[in-house]
Amino acid sequence: MAPTSTVQARSAAKETVLLEKPPQNHRLVEIAGFGSNPGSLKAWLYLPSIMAPGTPLVVALHGCTQTAAGYAAGSGWSQLAERRGFAVLYPEQQRSNNGNLCFNWFERGDIRRDAGEALSIRQMIGHLVQSQGIDPRRTFVTGLSAGGAMANVMLSTYPEIFAGGAIISGLPYGVAGTVAEAFERMQGRNPPTVSRLQSILESASSHRGPWPSVSIWHGTHDQTVRPRNADQIAKQWSGVHALATEATRSELVHGHNRKVWLDAEGRQVVETYFVKGMGHGVPLATNSDVPIGRAGPHMLEAGISSTVRIARSWGLATAADVEEAESAGNHVRGQETDVASSPIERALRFARSRSNAADTASDGKIAKVINDALRAAGLMR
Repeated sequence: MAPTSTVQARSAAKETVLLEKPPQNHRLVEIAGFGSNPGSLKAWLYLPSIMAPGTPLVVALHGCTQTAAGYAAGSGWSQLAERRGFAVLYPEQQRSNNGNLCFNWFERGDIRRDAGEALSIRQMIGHLVQSQGIDPRRTFVTGLSAGGAMANVMLSTYPEIFAGGAIISGLPYGVAGTVAEAFERMQGRNPPTVSRLQSILESASSHRGPWPSVSIWHGTHDQTVRPRNADQIAKQWSGVHALATEATRSELVHGHNRKVWLDAEGRQVVETYFVKGMGHGVPLATNSDVPIGRAGPHMLEAGISSTVRIARSWGLATAADVEEAESAGNHVRGQETDVASSPIERALRFARSRSNAADTASDGKIAKVINDALRAAGLMR
């Protein structure tokens, strides 16, 4: 998510109309004429085939070097939206604003309320609420890397319009104002104090609650945006939610560490997922029997579907959706690097994969299947 300087000259927004409803192949359609568009962004929309009144909206922000269409295909948000009947807005950065196609999460003129790219995205949302009957109480935002940092910008500057947000491999709000500071924060160096982090968020708007919930995802081996940033985001949001320093609950999900903070009324308002062994990208379960999304650059097989789990936390998907999306997907196929199960479980999985042959085999062949399974798990030489 390497930042570049913002080109000051912005092209005027072109007045066009919302295009027709997309077909069922998850193709996006461009919208324009949604407002003054001071950030000179493009906007792409996915509408499900069947839309009920008061359809929820997910705003999905791509990372550097990515496009709206690429992010839609890789993350699986449109795929899940078709199944569950919500709309997805994909704002898209332009090279005239940032040569690497990063949202300008570190530029002061783009991360203030009612200015720059933040205002452009706000205008897109307002346009869709009016033109498509979107439920303004069920609007959510997520993003990867620079898009994750910009998701935090939107949550911080317009907290009243979001019910929840998810930040993947992102950064705290308002911690950088130059390219040099952006790189420094990405590496986790010289972060602001906790009190400063919280005051930056509180001063981003005049809002005084209720505040959106925040889901924070980060790979433990992310060298582009260091995992320390995830902890800082959690601390930044703990202030407005009046949370204790220590998490309410901690657990392992497919071998990945998850922490949850509950507010005074017992509602889950902040959670963190540290995805074991993963680098910089969106954690997916693309080896599942029914995968959501597909693996590619910065779309990483991890045996856990951040897309479906985030949607479930927002009430847009069910526990059954999570189970289906992650079925048989808790390992990297073809590699013995399964961080989500024990050696015994891997041996059993290996044996089950040979079960059809073993059912009709002799006792000697059954024994061989078991021995092969134990060797595959590293429990027998």
